[in-house]
Amino acid sequence: MGKRSRRATSVVTALVTAALTAATVVATPTWGAPDEPVAGPIADPIPQDPVRSRLGLVLAEVARLPASAPTPPTGDHRLNRHNRINFLGEVPDGSGRRYVPDLNGPLYLLEGGTPHVYLDFAARFPHFYSGRGMGSGFGFVAFHPEFARNGRLYTVHTEGRGAIDTETPTYPNQPNAVVQSVVSEWTADDPSADVFAGSRRELFRYGFTTTIHAVQQIDFNPTARPGDPDHGLLYLAVGDGGIGVSSDVPQDLGTPAGKILRIDPAGSNGPGGRYGIPPDNPFVGRPGALGEIYAYGMRDPHRFTWDRGGDHALYLGHIGQHAIEAVYEVRAGDNLGWSEREGAFTYRRGDECHLYPLPADDDRYGYTYPVAAYDHDPPAGWPCTQDSGHAISGGQVYRGRAVPSLRGKYVFGDLVDGRVFYTEVSEMRRGGAAAPLRELALFDTRGNERRMSDFVGDGRVDLRFGTDAAGELYLVTKADGRLWKVVGTREAPRSEVAPGVAPHLVAHYDFEHPFPVDDARELDLGRSRTLLGLVNGGERMRVDDSAFRGGGKALELGPRPGANDDWKAGVWDPGGAESLRAFNGVDGITIMGWFKATGANPVPGHGAVGLAGLLSGDSDGHAVRALIEAFEVDGELRLVALGRRVDGGASQTYAADLAWREVLPPNRWVHLAATFDFTTGAMALYRDGRALPGSYTVPGNPWQVDGTGASRTDPRGIKIGGSFPQDTAERNPCACRVDSLMFLDVAAPADLVAQQHRRFTRR
Repeated sequence: MGKRSRRATSVVTALVTAALTAATVVATPTWGAPDEPVAGPIADPIPQDPVRSRLGLVLAEVARLPASAPTPPTGDHRLNRHNRINFLGEVPDGSGRRYVPDLNGPLYLLEGGTPHVYLDFAARFPHFYSGRGMGSGFGFVAFHPEFARNGRLYTVHTEGRGAIDTETPTYPNQPNAVVQSVVSEWTADDPSADVFAGSRRELFRYGFTTTIHAVQQIDFNPTARPGDPDHGLLYLAVGDGGIGVSSDVPQDLGTPAGKILRIDPAGSNGPGGRYGIPPDNPFVGRPGALGEIYAYGMRDPHRFTWDRGGDHALYLGHIGQHAIEAVYEVRAGDNLGWSEREGAFTYRRGDECHLYPLPADDDRYGYTYPVAAYDHDPPAGWPCTQDSGHAISGGQVYRGRAVPSLRGKYVFGDLVDGRVFYTEVSEMRRGGAAAPLRELALFDTRGNERRMSDFVGDGRVDLRFGTDAAGELYLVTKADGRLWKVVGTREAPRSEVAPGVAPHLVAHYDFEHPFPVDDARELDLGRSRTLLGLVNGGERMRVDDSAFRGGGKALELGPRPGANDDWKAGVWDPGGAESLRAFNGVDGITIMGWFKATGANPVPGHGAVGLAGLLSGDSDGHAVRALIEAFEVDGELRLVALGRRVDGGASQTYAADLAWREVLPPNRWVHLAATFDFTTGAMALYRDGRALPGSYTVPGNPWQVDGTGASRTDPRGIKIGGSFPQDTAERNPCACRVDSLMFLDVAAPADLVAQQHRRFTRR
């Protein structure tokens, strides 16, 4: 995909400072930018994240298609999926047959839930290439709207070096091309046959310098009827070949790259007489411009669709370079601005880590801006030049009848992490404020709420969308090669975060959000976006268990044989974790989460049981600023809150009166919380929302309380289930499971702890 994350955390502070001090330019109002002029680069282009909707989709599995492999074989884990199916549609002949292309070569037809190969590109083309690049291979198929009569279908696939050396492109290849996209017309001898037999002719061939952003979707306008000007015209979404980031190719009307083309397969006035150029195309007759161009200024025009109702608008899901995943309503002659613009922001070539406000005179350029968009929210510290695990998968406007509550909604998603969103078509207006995005909950047919990563068993979902002739909606997942149909809706439970907790929630891990780039890491749902490492066990540490209704996964912790093999989790930064700066000089801290003892505790050879803690600013991986733990007090194992106000100073411990086994009995989920008020020295422990009686174990004033907060240093990280998250040693392992772990920048009062516990139990 050639994706870029928004920025590394280390540059955020500098960006914000620059924004406050540099010379000013006027920012666009479209994305909710401040009223005052904005200076310098923008740290967070779209601050408003998609809102969680109470509407949820019920998904039923339709089929699982056969496994396939790239040609040639590759070591790229992003391509080595179960297969690489990427769309579902219905053959327009009334037969009810559905079709599914697989980038690795096969075109499948499904009758009922049974697939069979209709046409195999890997077998037919000696130079077929799908071994590198997220869109390489057999990309798409479009059946002519009169397929039942004329037997014609159209496909696009990629070919490698052998084709470049021997085949002549329609227009000159990009320099040093490594792949060519080939659009073909096929004519079936018998349109009703289960396996293709017939003829082929080539319509269009074009070469790209890289293996990314070639020709993606091709399609016909399903709303055009015989006699309409658009009937039978083929649209081609041509990417910029990965070079728009450093060139003006997408703005150059003399080349196909970075454009949507519109051609007439039945015509002959195009190059070589292979296709026609419709006379009403917007650039016909313009000197130096290709008449095929319908719209331009695109990086990766991944998926487009027409609304079969309403105004029959054409919507495009456009994958961004730096930060913006966008939906455009595309009309003839539009310029989406790439690479002068990314979404509704200024893109500066050579600066891959920043976006900038639009200039004051932006109207004179005539760019078309998104009707909906979201930005990347990469984990803290993630390099801005690396894939952050986000890319839009354009979807469908639902006009079916089976799910009335979806009608009039454009449903799309993030193809990497599998989140599913919608916008109201009535709110997607060109030139106006961006339509708000809402995230849909997902359910299986038994009523269990699940994420797409749960459905497919992989943090990288590779999600696509499709629709049948009745307008019903399907989800397609490469990770497991399955097709899912939306068969209904359910009301989603409320967020598991209580309203009073949300403003203070710095870090939150529910262990159901693997980082798509690396499943051995867990995404932070709090505002810090601190990426958590699952030490030694990786993705195996996520287990099917939940502390509360509506949950799904929990984190498995415990000792393992061998040196530094214990399963634990955490973050370690010897320079201080900048993303956890909310705890720098903080007045108070709360740690709360669900815990379940699953084995012998303490583990033989260890005298304590580590649950969860925030490291101090000078920690070696063991010393903490705040910790929930169990260790021996007066000869008996007790649950304790252990805190340290001053780095390198003495700690204080507040121990529960109840014995350890009474607080955390075996194989039972218990909600525990510990609070630390550094300004007064007060500490408290809670079990299932109620305060635990206890006492302080160290006399006097070990914290050196003087009315101020903790040391003015960034914590060096987080430890969960044992010390030393950097895995240099083993100490106080916990044979247990953890769910929905939260770190707050306040010493929460008793009523707030109780409120959060009730939130879980009454969802």
